[in-house]
Amino acid sequence: MKRILAIDYGSKKCGLAASDPLRIIATGLDTVPTWQLFDWLEKYLATEPVGDLVIGESLHKDGTPNKINAQIVGFERKFAKLYPDINLHRQDEYLTSKRAMQAMIESGVPRMKRREKERVDKIAATIILQDFMESIR
Repeated sequence: MKRILAIDYGSKKCGLAASDPLRIIATGLDTVPTWQLFDWLEKYLATEPVGDLVIGESLHKDGTPNKINAQIVGFERKFAKLYPDINLHRQDEYLTSKRAMQAMIESGVPRMKRREKERVDKIAATIILQDFMESIR
């Protein structure tokens, strides 16, 4: 089976997570500057079989797309052209950053490390992936 890759897409940085080949466990991989995302993906996809890409869908509380949505749509178009065999999905990312912070607190991550935005983004991508995998089970 092919892995599922997830992105917590941001205007400056993107958190990344992937499933194991059996699609049971989600693991945080990395946080990369958004402008380097396609370089990172090219390297990763050259070595790992990926069948699905899940992107966090960023919406306002009322369900309307927020300002980053236009950038995500542009990313999706470019990705679909480069990797037509990988299925694209959206997963609601509402409160994933708060859930990531709570997970760090509960696991005993020191306060200074919890301030590292890269760590939060990677965990948020993991939560997006976990939520997606639970929705398809």
